[in-house]
Amino acid sequence: MPITIAIAEDNPFLLRAIRDKLDLYTDLELVLVANNGQDLLDQLAPLTHLPDLILMDIEMPQLDGIAATAAVKRLYPSVKVVMLTVIDNHDNILRAIQAGANGYLLKEVRPPVLHQSILQTLDGGAAMTPAIALKALQLLRQAPPPNTPTPEVEEVQLTKRELEILQHLSQGKTSTQIAEQLFRSPKTIRNHIENIYKKLQAHSKVEAIEAARKRFLL
Repeated sequence: MPITIAIAEDNPFLLRAIRDKLDLYTDLELVLVANNGQDLLDQLAPLTHLPDLILMDIEMPQLDGIAATAAVKRLYPSVKVVMLTVIDNHDNILRAIQAGANGYLLKEVRPPVLHQSILQTLDGGAAMTPAIALKALQLLRQAPPPNTPTPEVEEVQLTKRELEILQHLSQGKTSTQIAEQLFRSPKTIRNHIENIYKKLQAHSKVEAIEAARKRFLL
């Protein structure tokens, strides 16, 4: 049986490049392609046979790769997720690992390395390019000692509409722009934003986005 692969990628040119790399190996079968995190979750929901592994981009509209990874690991813990991205900063590496990613590769990865990384991940390993592994090691060195207490983050329940609006806010959209896109009045959107701020104990958009990311809501 071939290894079944899903891809979440919104750039058609990069998607084509990834598909070309996978096509080189007969033991890999691409079974699902999504153009953002929400599209991925929508396509996974009705499946009886889930893909073995997802290659996940980070920066995508509607639902980014890190939030989508957290959702996949919560809903389908047996599915492996490898981030495949051009972004290699410390913040994204840490957030991806915290969200449950099983590996982190850059899109420039050569086909043999990608193939071997997929096999390694399904065998229980954690696939990382050397540059990413070095940054992950630096993050570990900067982490507090094991016995250091960490502040608890209060769990917050946002509605589906509030999560949708929060995602738009994180993309820099104004309440008027969100209202136009969601076919709602600006007043309704502002009421939702006010509720989001209250639930996240935030006083600004920046604070709300930061609080949401700490809770993996974004």
